[in-house]
Amino acid sequence: MTYKNVGVDYDAMDPFKRMAQLAARKTAKNLLKRGFRELEWSRGESVYMMESLHHDFILGIVEEGLGTKNLVADAMEKLTGCSYYFKVAIDAAAMIFNDMITLGVRPLGASQHLATGASEWFKNKTRMEELIAGWAYACDLAGCVWGGGETPTLKDIIGEEASVIAGSSVGIVEPKSKVIYPNIQHGDAIILIGSSGIHANGLTMARKIAKKLPDGYLTRLSDGRTYGDTLLDPTPIYVPFVEDCLDAGVYIHYAVNITGHGWRKLMRAQGDFTYSISLLPRQLPIFDFIQKYGPVDDMEAYGNLNMGAGFALYVPETHARKVLAIVERQKFPEGLSAVHAGHIERSDEKKVIIKPKNLEFRGSTLGVR
Repeated sequence: MTYKNVGVDYDAMDPFKRMAQLAARKTAKNLLKRGFRELEWSRGESVYMMESLHHDFILGIVEEGLGTKNLVADAMEKLTGCSYYFKVAIDAAAMIFNDMITLGVRPLGASQHLATGASEWFKNKTRMEELIAGWAYACDLAGCVWGGGETPTLKDIIGEEASVIAGSSVGIVEPKSKVIYPNIQHGDAIILIGSSGIHANGLTMARKIAKKLPDGYLTRLSDGRTYGDTLLDPTPIYVPFVEDCLDAGVYIHYAVNITGHGWRKLMRAQGDFTYSISLLPRQLPIFDFIQKYGPVDDMEAYGNLNMGAGFALYVPETHARKVLAIVERQKFPEGLSAVHAGHIERSDEKKVIIKPKNLEFRGSTLGVR
């Protein structure tokens, strides 16, 4: 099984992103009359940034969506009678905030976008209350205000029982010197911070697998939990961790939110480097399960899923131990830790090498710029 043959084809999607960025770049001139200018190097990064011409701060903006994870929540509610929308809301917000903090932009305000196929969707009081509570909880974790949102009913576009959950955020870097400017160096340490599970990427494949199982989402994993319940573990919000690193004086040369494109995202930055991985994070039962019942081979799994690593920092070797110590002090989900996974080398081409799995991803496989 591959992500492409279940209907998610990045080779088809990514060219649109690049075309949009080329058109968007031409609008940058409009910032000048507002007293700002774009940081052009932030185009193609996880957060787009604009610096004030008259004051010592930078603004960043991010728009992100949950994907199809809420369809798993809907299916599990029918099977168990329990609502999972508190967790779903955290996932949706985490997709936004974890992108934003990659360049040191601290979330300031967030908006939620909830589109449904029928207005009756809002009559499920428990689901509605949990979605609101989870979003507010996530905003508190990220240290930002929830400013509002939009709730359109898109009949005939979205299925009557379905919804599309997304949102956006504005963040700030103050003073400008605190921005995480991409500055990868030969010999940098790669620190991988653990994931809590599948997060919000790969759910289309995961849902396809559920249809093949005799017990579907109620199939038990090796740890005794059900497949559906495990898929719905919420994504950690890594903002406080990165803030603590910055406040402790860690020199972060680059940060990566490992979402779509899996471990290929490790080479998102400009420049030709080899990202050499020699130590893997703790393997989670959910990924063993997906690989077994897909079946999904290692190349596909590491090329599209987080495989136990939710976030990455590239720091000088001398700062690696400090980062690991900060992770230990975070209030992450139980068992979530970090590993000094490898190092970065100058190279004649961009690539990720995962030595324990004998995998290599070349730069040509990541077309996000």
